[in-house]
Amino acid sequence: MSEILGELQENVTAEAAAPDSGTTGPEHRFSESDLALIDALQAAPRAPWSRIGRALGVDATTAARRWERLRANGLAWITAYAAPKNVTVAYVEVRCRPRAFDSVGAALAAMPWVFSVDETAGDYDLLASVAAPDLPGLGRAVHGLIGGLDGVRSTRTRLGITLYSEGGDWRMRAMEPAGRAELSPPRTSRRTAYSAHMHHRPPSGDEALLAALGSDGRLGYTELGAATGMSEHTARRRLQRMIRDGDINLRCDLAHPLAGLSTVVLYRTAVPHTHLEETGNALARMEEVRLAVSVSGSDNLLVMVWLHGLHAIDPFEALLAERFPNLKVDDRTVVLHSRKRMGRLLDTDGRATGLVPFALPQV
Repeated sequence: MSEILGELQENVTAEAAAPDSGTTGPEHRFSESDLALIDALQAAPRAPWSRIGRALGVDATTAARRWERLRANGLAWITAYAAPKNVTVAYVEVRCRPRAFDSVGAALAAMPWVFSVDETAGDYDLLASVAAPDLPGLGRAVHGLIGGLDGVRSTRTRLGITLYSEGGDWRMRAMEPAGRAELSPPRTSRRTAYSAHMHHRPPSGDEALLAALGSDGRLGYTELGAATGMSEHTARRRLQRMIRDGDINLRCDLAHPLAGLSTVVLYRTAVPHTHLEETGNALARMEEVRLAVSVSGSDNLLVMVWLHGLHAIDPFEALLAERFPNLKVDDRTVVLHSRKRMGRLLDTDGRATGLVPFALPQV
């Protein structure tokens, strides 16, 4: 186990200004203007600072300075990742021996193809969100690389089938309506089928852009060109084509516990197939929902929500029952701590402390 973990941790990149997990001063918390800025960048992650500032009623320099403080303190970050249509995704429930909980969690977080890891209070200990090039590769990676870790007792894999909403669609809702209208059109329902196999590997230039933007989604075209070995013009043209073709997702994330969203809940639910798409799209429009995805198994819809505390769970579930009479909640799991989210390593306050660059499993 120690050899495996040591090898995996070589992939971990420390942030240049990783926050001190024990620091709770004002510079490590959010103001209302900070949350509005994050909302603006969730709507338009690469918009010029002049446009962001105009939407917020501040000048471009002020908007850029506020963002740099948030980014440097690990409070918020912008990342990029491959579109769901290009990868095979699964959600792996991991049960482990109690004394191995920390070591297994750390090993999972260090794996480049495990893009998110959540510690849970439920009938499993860890939820690993994973990506692979195809179904056989997924099976080998889960059973060999995860199942082979010391301390893992069992795994259960739920294959992602159709994505209705994910973290990049979620909004802080802290901007004024006029500012939101300035940055993006009204949100519409999105239905994306995950891939059963990678039809073709992306060109090396596209992979290089994804890697560079995974570290900092707001890198300018000059910086992108330098980081990828291509000209500024080529970097601009390639990225604009990737965005246009839906081959790349960009999103602004934040340390949600420090923004008052202290409780993350995962629901395994069952919906009659005739109501699945309608229900998935409707859930995607709820402000609490971070993830709504149809999955394999009898519980065919996985839902993740961010709430303002444990006290908000019962009212939210009452709302679910009222709005979705065909939806049956079969399991409720509370997240104790998110170790990793879309490649970012997180401390117990949800702040980014490092990055594990994404790579497909080699099995």
